[in-house]
Amino acid sequence: MTDITLTRPDPIEHRIVANGIHFCVFEWPGDDDGRAPILLLHATGFHARCWDQVIRYLPGRHCYALDTRGHGRTDKVMPANPWPQAGADAVAIAQALGLSGAVAVGHSMGGHALTRAAAAYPEAFAALVLIDPVILPRPYYEKDVAEPEKHFTHRRRAHFASSEQMYERFKGRSPFDTWDDAVLRDYCAYGLLPAADGHGFVLACPPAVEACIYTTAELKANADIYDAIARVQIPVLVMRCSRRPTSFDDFAASPTAPDLASHYTRGEDMLLHGHTHFIPMESPRRVAKTISRVPLA
Repeated sequence: MTDITLTRPDPIEHRIVANGIHFCVFEWPGDDDGRAPILLLHATGFHARCWDQVIRYLPGRHCYALDTRGHGRTDKVMPANPWPQAGADAVAIAQALGLSGAVAVGHSMGGHALTRAAAAYPEAFAALVLIDPVILPRPYYEKDVAEPEKHFTHRRRAHFASSEQMYERFKGRSPFDTWDDAVLRDYCAYGLLPAADGHGFVLACPPAVEACIYTTAELKANADIYDAIARVQIPVLVMRCSRRPTSFDDFAASPTAPDLASHYTRGEDMLLHGHTHFIPMESPRRVAKTISRVPLA
């Protein structure tokens, strides 16, 4: 049941120019009580406001949520190889925000990006919470060529008359049928932008961008994530669902290497049963409770 007694003011929307594009960052100011700020990065195809319900359960915490490259209200660019770039973008945003000793939380691709960021700019972060991060077993990084136009997300429906129409289309359908209803409503409400022709709305993450990200996830050029992992010296909590994929397009399954936590110097594994890959969407309160208990938080 949703706890309606927990409320937080609407966030402050910032525009930050970094790495040649305009990023959108949302800020929820917190109490001046010495607790570490929190930086949250979303998954592929999502946006910063998907964290709203998690942040509701972090009362008083100073939180930032980023619309990553090609998503939400950040500039739409076609990334040739977005995985290393996402880490560089996270570093640039952490620097622009002046973060020091923050708790960084990343879901899916967001977890991958934060690992790279923590390796490159360690002073910004005190701990990482990686929620089903897209960090595959090292042998999986073997492809030389990506073909985004062949990925099914390239053909995803991109136009809706309203966020309510989007919500009605998705509710009750997999994988959205396991989500907290408030999260689904946030996903729809903030996941659309006005269409250029003035008729209706379009997805804030264009299907072509989403498909490109998915199809570059196994490229050899991304394999050096394990070199980055070895340089991360702060505590890292890996939260992952127990469902293993039957194919790379099984979005409800975990894309995380089962032994991933052991590759971090101070890694801890948390295996969650009864969840899919969409852990923050299914149980925002549980995720918030876990974040609040992270070492140095």
